[in-house]
Amino acid sequence: MKPHALLAALLLFAPLAHAQTPITDGSHIPRLQDGIIIDGDPGDAAWAGALEQEIAYEIQPGDNTPAPVKTTVRIGYTADALYVAFHAVDPDPSRIRAHLRDRDSAFDDDWVGVFLDTFNDHRRGYELMINPLGVQGDLIRDETNTDNQEDASWDGLWESAGRITERGYQVEMRIPFSTLRFPAGGGEQHWGISLLRNWPRDKRHLLASHKVPRDSNCFQCEWGQYAGMAGAQQGRNLEIVPTLTASKTQTRDAAGTPWRSGDASVEPGIDVSWSPSPAMTLNATLNPDFSQVETDQLQLDINNSFALFYQEKRPFFLEGADYFTSQFQVLYTRQIADPDFGLRVTGRDGGNTYGAIIARDAAPQVLIPGTQSSSFTPLDEDANVAVARYRYDLGTDFSLGAIGTFRQGDDYANNVAGADARWRSGAHTVTAQFLHSQSEYPDDIVAQYRDDLGDDATPSGDAWRAEYVFSNRNWGFNAWHESIDPGFRADLGFIGMVGYHKSLVGGERTWYRDDAAFNKINLYADWDITHRHDGQLLEREFEAQVTVQGPMQSSVRLHGMTRVAYWQGLLFDERYADINANFRPNGSLELGVYAQAGTLIDRDASRTGQRTMLELWGSANIGRGLELNWDITRQRMRRDGGTAFEATVANVGGSWQFDPRQRLRLTLQGSEVMRNQAHYAMEVNERARDWAGQAVYSYKLNPRTALYAGASYGAFMDDDNLEMFGSTRSVFVKLSYGWQP
Repeated sequence: MKPHALLAALLLFAPLAHAQTPITDGSHIPRLQDGIIIDGDPGDAAWAGALEQEIAYEIQPGDNTPAPVKTTVRIGYTADALYVAFHAVDPDPSRIRAHLRDRDSAFDDDWVGVFLDTFNDHRRGYELMINPLGVQGDLIRDETNTDNQEDASWDGLWESAGRITERGYQVEMRIPFSTLRFPAGGGEQHWGISLLRNWPRDKRHLLASHKVPRDSNCFQCEWGQYAGMAGAQQGRNLEIVPTLTASKTQTRDAAGTPWRSGDASVEPGIDVSWSPSPAMTLNATLNPDFSQVETDQLQLDINNSFALFYQEKRPFFLEGADYFTSQFQVLYTRQIADPDFGLRVTGRDGGNTYGAIIARDAAPQVLIPGTQSSSFTPLDEDANVAVARYRYDLGTDFSLGAIGTFRQGDDYANNVAGADARWRSGAHTVTAQFLHSQSEYPDDIVAQYRDDLGDDATPSGDAWRAEYVFSNRNWGFNAWHESIDPGFRADLGFIGMVGYHKSLVGGERTWYRDDAAFNKINLYADWDITHRHDGQLLEREFEAQVTVQGPMQSSVRLHGMTRVAYWQGLLFDERYADINANFRPNGSLELGVYAQAGTLIDRDASRTGQRTMLELWGSANIGRGLELNWDITRQRMRRDGGTAFEATVANVGGSWQFDPRQRLRLTLQGSEVMRNQAHYAMEVNERARDWAGQAVYSYKLNPRTALYAGASYGAFMDDDNLEMFGSTRSVFVKLSYGWQP
C-alpha cells in the first residue's frame, strides 16, 4: 500500500462512534454562580453551592487507612470552567514544604491536585497540581503506556492561587473547559475524578478521596465517578501564538584564531491551535522556532557503542505526544530537526483516538542501526514527513491500534506501518505489536551499515513484540519476546538495534510493612537471551535486585548482574554489582549516590577490565526561591596492570525564582576523558576536556506568553589543542505571545 493511501486509511477510522456507558452512582457537581476570584481565599459567596468532598484515605504508604491530616475540597462549575478549592489542614504549618519554582518543578513539595478522566474510559487523563504558593504542575496520564504513564510535557492554560495559613494552606483552581478535551454534545458529562494531596514528611504520604487496592494495576480505574458540567462551553477555543527569535553565534577551531560570526538570525513564526469540538484539536505552525531554551543534560559517551537518547523539549511536538506512543518507539520527534512548517490533528470520539502529523524537515538525520552499535548521520536533502496513529478501544480492557510513519526525499524513503493490541483483565495484561518497513537509501548511508547489515540500498523487514504481565498485591511476573529483522528501519523513531531476537522472563515479590521504619521491600529478578539474526549469541544475562523504602523518604536498591556478551567476534564474561540510594534528610535537601564495580568490556580495546563508577547527585533549596542541583559521575577502567581510561562528567546548575513569573537559570556542564595509549592497539585521543555554561532569564505570564533571554559559552581541549580555549559563544532572545480572540 502506498504511504498516502495508508495514511488516509488510518484516519478514516477516526469518525467511528463508540457509545459511553451511563453512570448513575456518582456524585453530582453543581453549577455555580459567576463571581469567584482566584486568589487563594475561597471565601467568595459563589462557593457556597459547591459540592463538598473529603480526601479521607492514605493510599501510600498506608493501605487505604484513614488520612493522617484533614483535607476538604469544594467542586463546582460555570458555563466555561471547572472550579476546585482545597483546604489542607496541617498540625505543624512550619513544616509545610513550599518553594517558588518553575512550572512542573514543585512535585517534591506539599501539593494538592485534581485528576480528571474526562472520557471516563480509564485510559487517558489530566493531572493538575498546585503547591501552597500557587506553583502549577500539570501532566497527561496515559494508563495504557506501561513505560511512562505520566507525561509532564503538556502545559494547560488554567488559573490557580495558594496561600499558607495558621492552620495549613488553601488553594483555588479555575480550569477552563477550553483547556480540556471531553465528549461533545453539550449534555451532562460523566467523568472519573481523583482528589489528591501529597504530604511529604518522614515518608511521602499520598492521600486520596477514594480507596486504591494494592492489587490494582489500573490507578485510573479506581477514581470516583462524578456527573455534571451540563452545557459546558469551550468558547471559540482558538489560540494564535506569534513568536520572534533573535540569535547570534560565534565559533572558532583553535586558540588564538579569530572568531567566525554566523549570520545574525531574526526569525518570526506563528503557531495556531483550534478545537472545532471538545474532542478534537488542530495545530499548525509556520516557520516555527524549534530551538531549545535550556541545554540537554550532558551524558558521558564513553565505552558505549549505541547512540544517546535525549528527551524532546520543543512545545509543538510535546503537546499531544501521548497520542502517538506505541510499544516500539517508531516516533522520536527530535528526528524532525528543522521543519519549515508543521500540521497536527489529535482527537478522541467515543472509543476512537487518533493523531496525525505532517511536516517538511530542512535538516533530517538518520539513525544508522546495527546489531551492536548505532549512530546518527545527517541526510543532505529536505524530507517530507507524515505520521498517523489510530487506536480503537473496545470497552475499558481491550484496544486495537495502527501506526504509520513516512519520510520521503529526492533519493531517500523510509516507510513504516503496523498494528498493535492490548488486553487487560484483572491482574493480567497482554500487549503485542507488528511493524513492517520499506526503505531506500543513498550510497553514503548504505556505506555506513554495509559491514554489519549488508549492502541492500532498499532494505525491508519486520519487527514484532509480544508481552504478558501479571501483577497483584504481592507478586509480579513478566515475559516478552521481540524480533527485528536486519532490514527493518524506523528513521523517524529511536530503534538503534536491529537484526536480533530477544526473550526475557522475570518475576518479583513485594512485602508491605506499613508500621515499620522500612515499610516496603521489593525483590526482582529476570533472565534474558539475545541472538543475532544468523543465530550468533549476542547476550545471555541474569540479574537480580532488592529495593527498600524507608525513613527520610529513602530508597535503597542493591543490584547484581552476570552475563555473557558478544563483541568484535568474541564472547566475554561480564559481571558487576551496584547500589543506588537517595534520601531527604529534611524538606530542603535531597542526596543521592550510585556506585558500581565489576568486570566489563573495554569496547575500544576488546578486552575486559575492572570498571568502577561513582555518581553523586542531589538538590538543595535555599529559602523559597533559590535551588541548587548537581549530578557528577566518574568512572575508571583498570586492566593489564594499569588504568586504561578515566572519565568524569558534571552537570551543575542553579535557579533563582524571583516570583511565580520570573526565573534566572544558570547551568555549567563539563567532561574530562583521559586514556593511556599503551593500553590500546588503535590510536586514541589521550586527553579531552570541555566545559560549557549557559544563563537564561525567563518571564512567563503563562506557558504561551513568555520572554526568554540567554547567553552561552563553551570551551574544550584535546591532543590537537593542548590548551583549553573558547570554541563557541552565543546570545539569544525569544518572545512569544498567546492571543485568544
